[in-house]
Amino acid sequence: MGRGRVAAGRVSQRRRDVGFAVASGVVLAVYNNVAGKLPWHRRRYTLLNVCATGAALAAAAASGLTATDLGLGREELAPGLRLGSAAAAATAGGWVLAAAVPATRPEVAYQALVRIPLGTVLWEETAFRGVLQAALVRVMPAGAAVAVTSGVFGIWHIAPTAAALRINGLAGGPGRTLAGVSAGVAATAAGGVLLSWLRTRSGSLAAPILLHVATNSLGALAAWAITRVEP
Repeated sequence: MGRGRVAAGRVSQRRRDVGFAVASGVVLAVYNNVAGKLPWHRRRYTLLNVCATGAALAAAAASGLTATDLGLGREELAPGLRLGSAAAAATAGGWVLAAAVPATRPEVAYQALVRIPLGTVLWEETAFRGVLQAALVRVMPAGAAVAVTSGVFGIWHIAPTAAALRINGLAGGPGRTLAGVSAGVAATAAGGVLLSWLRTRSGSLAAPILLHVATNSLGALAAWAITRVEP
C-alpha cells in the first residue's frame, strides 16, 4: 500500500511538472507576440518586464525548481561569469565602432544601460534559459529541452521581427514578409541554442546574460554610431 502511494505521488508530480513546462512554453510563445503590440506595454516596457521576471521566478519556485535549477546558484556564479565574460568580450570585438562612441545622448544611454539589460535581457534569460529550460529538463532529455526552449525563443520574436521589417521598409508583399519573419525566427532560435549552451556549460544564468547584453546593448550603440558618421 505504501509503495502504491509513492508511485501515485510520483505520477502526480510528473503530471504537475509536465503541466508547468507546457504552460511556461505556451505563455512565452504568446506573451511577446500579444503584449508587445499593446501601447501600454510599450510605454512601461522595462517596469512590466522586470515584474514579469519576478512573477516567473515565483512560479518556478512554487513548481519546485531550485535556485541551482534556474542557474541562480552561488556555486555556479563564478564559472558563469568567466564564460559569459569571454563570450561577451568576443562579441564586443565585433562592435569595434561602438567602443569609440560615448553614450552621451540620454535616449541612447537609457536604451543601452537600462531598457535592454533590465527590460529585455534579464526578462528573456530568466524566462527562457532559467525557468523554461529548467522546467523542460525535468520532463525530457537535456538536448530536447534546449531545442524546445530555443524554438519557443524564436517564436517569441515573430511580432518584433515583423514590426522591424515594416519600420525599415523591408516588409514588401506577404511572401517577402513571411520569408523575412521566418529568417528572423530561425536566427533567434539559433542564438537561443548558443545561449542555452552557455547556460548548460557554466551552470549559471550569468553567462547567457552577459553575452545577451553585449550583443544587444553594443549593437544599439553601434547602430547609433553609424547614423552619426554617415552623411
